[in-house]
Amino acid sequence: MAKTLRMLIGGEFHDTADKIDVYNPATGKVIGQVPQIEPDQVALSLKVAQQGFTVWSAKSLAERSEIILRFADLLEANKAEIIDLLIEETGKPADNADYDFGMLTTCLRFFVEEAKRTDQPTITDPNGEFLHYVSRQPLGVVVGYLAWNFPLLNLGYKLGPALAAGCSVIVKPSQMTPLASLRCAELAQEAGIPAGVLNVITGDRFDVTDPLLTSDVTSMFTMIGSTKSGVNAMRTASTSVKKFSVELGGNAPVIVYPDADIDKAVADIVDLKLGNSGQVCVSPNRCYVHASVYDEFLSKAVARVQTFKLGSGSDEGPLMGPIISAEARDRILDSVKRAQEQGARLMTGGKIPADQSDGYFMEPTVLADVTTSMPIACDEVFGPVLPVMKYDDSHDPVALANDNPFGLAAYVYTQNLNNAMRAANEIQAGSVCINRAHYSVQLPHGGLKQSGVGKDCSKYSLEEYLTLKRVSILIHQ
Repeated sequence: MAKTLRMLIGGEFHDTADKIDVYNPATGKVIGQVPQIEPDQVALSLKVAQQGFTVWSAKSLAERSEIILRFADLLEANKAEIIDLLIEETGKPADNADYDFGMLTTCLRFFVEEAKRTDQPTITDPNGEFLHYVSRQPLGVVVGYLAWNFPLLNLGYKLGPALAAGCSVIVKPSQMTPLASLRCAELAQEAGIPAGVLNVITGDRFDVTDPLLTSDVTSMFTMIGSTKSGVNAMRTASTSVKKFSVELGGNAPVIVYPDADIDKAVADIVDLKLGNSGQVCVSPNRCYVHASVYDEFLSKAVARVQTFKLGSGSDEGPLMGPIISAEARDRILDSVKRAQEQGARLMTGGKIPADQSDGYFMEPTVLADVTTSMPIACDEVFGPVLPVMKYDDSHDPVALANDNPFGLAAYVYTQNLNNAMRAANEIQAGSVCINRAHYSVQLPHGGLKQSGVGKDCSKYSLEEYLTLKRVSILIHQ
């Protein structure tokens, strides 16, 4: 039986006659319905968020922290139910869903603690006449649009710093994966988050939701999504001065130097590539391997890829789940086909599995002899396809890594310190991981170039949700 969940607006639950179907990508079947938000509900969400900000920002950090931590505890108490919803709407393997959920509660707790360390320094007055200091205050109403690939992690990335800073929030999860987020909103009410502080809405009609972006009430627009979507949203929102914090598309390069530990590099790259079926913004997408270790890398990468099984939920692994939709799978398969037509070699995968009649599964794929001119190397794949490219001593691998408009993440494998430090200094990406991929809540996450502005995670994310005010008090006439 399909689940029906309602939006949370101003401390009350709202429904609509018009509904959006939610599908399980592992089965292709409808599992739930959520409201298609109406214009008057959009206007209401802005009104109550402004009221909620007045209430929330006036509370002390200690008061906010108590409520936020109660919310985190309630989420943990309902973890099994929430993860079941998450697996149904995403098709994730159970361990991936557990990580996705865990990042929500981790972010809530982390930013409560980080807010206690907000830096408000004094500034020396050369003449000794004034006391100068920096004051940090909540920014205002935040509107957040979230991606479907990690619904609860993405929710945590935005709610954690916004609520700890004292902001109110209007969150629109992806219409493809809204169920777990709406259930979390119900628990936020139970935790005692004041009316209007957290509003969770659903809809896929931008003509209806665009007032969230254009309104003067909105102090900040934040999102996780594609570069195209981000640019369009920022253009729409530029009707008044607002703050933007947007994590957008990536096309992460990997450099495998000739002195790399190949076994370690293969394990790291393949596991990260197939994690969440390749539907990860920091997934390795352009794998540059030195000619001297190219064949070894390919054979070991193919062998590791072939150990993955396809499935969802608690199936035994190593496990790779489905693609989010039939349309997304068709796009990825078409990019693989076009790469082959342009000269790439299909080493494994590249098709719909014969034994998967339900859902949107595809075989994990390795392509060899990819060139930098192929669209599959120029554009983000966002799927379980690893394009491998050969370079030799006539090439500058750092220049190859930078030859792309995106700059979210990059990976380097080498045992040479000079190679490692040069890559770290010169690769144009928001994060560069040397010899192992690593992400954590205390580390800033965000892009350069066309991969966005602003940061998620770490103390730098909290600063996005705070103003910076200079105060000067005359103390000596």
